Amino acid sequence: MFEGKSDKVSMEGLGDDHLFTSAKTPLRDDAFDISDDEKIQAIEEDIAHILHKLGMDLTDDSIKGTPKRVAKMFVKELFGGLNPKRKPKPSTFENNYKYGEMLVEKNITVYSTCEHHLLPIVGKAHIAYISSGKVIGLSKMNRIVDYFAKRPQVQERLTMQIVQELQKALDTDDVACVIDAKHLCVNSRGIRDVASSTVTSEFGGKFKEEATKREFLDYIKLDTEFGD
Repeated sequence: MFEGKSDKVSMEGLGDDHLFTSAKTPLRDDAFDISDDEKIQAIEEDIAHILHKLGMDLTDDSIKGTPKRVAKMFVKELFGGLNPKRKPKPSTFENNYKYGEMLVEKNITVYSTCEHHLLPIVGKAHIAYISSGKVIGLSKMNRIVDYFAKRPQVQERLTMQIVQELQKALDTDDVACVIDAKHLCVNSRGIRDVASSTVTSEFGGKFKEEATKREFLDYIKLDTEFGD
């Protein structure tokens, strides 16, 4: 068993409450003691067991390959960001052109998975920083978002992890992130509210100042769509 009776009762009592324990993804110390291939094989067996218990005929041509497909998707794709070996290198450079204003990258696509129901989180991230001497390649910001999104997540934690990683890479506290996303655990089950989305934010350093925060939020509102 993975949990004691008292733990199970307390967790059931929480229901659908949206909570998380810290900005650090909860991983066991032995999380990477076995290889990806070993994980895929074990998860394939688990998925087959679940489908069997649901009453599915695993000899059917349409579904017999599903356990392996799902296992590979979990390890290599949806939850690939759990493995620190896949963490993108920051690729920072000296700010030789002395750009001292805010840099904003907006509308970064977020595909993640809610850790409470293992259903998709889909939305956009908007990131800004003010250089203290370093700049980072634009695509690296997208890769950092994607890396932390590719794991069972809580949106609040994801927002904080993105900011903390950029603060460390850029050696500055002056980093901010806003994420606006739809959670299919809300949209497709339970209340089934297809219109609602969740907005989270994390402001560091100068972005805690009202004027700087407002400037960033105004940039997010700008219409930067390009026509044909």
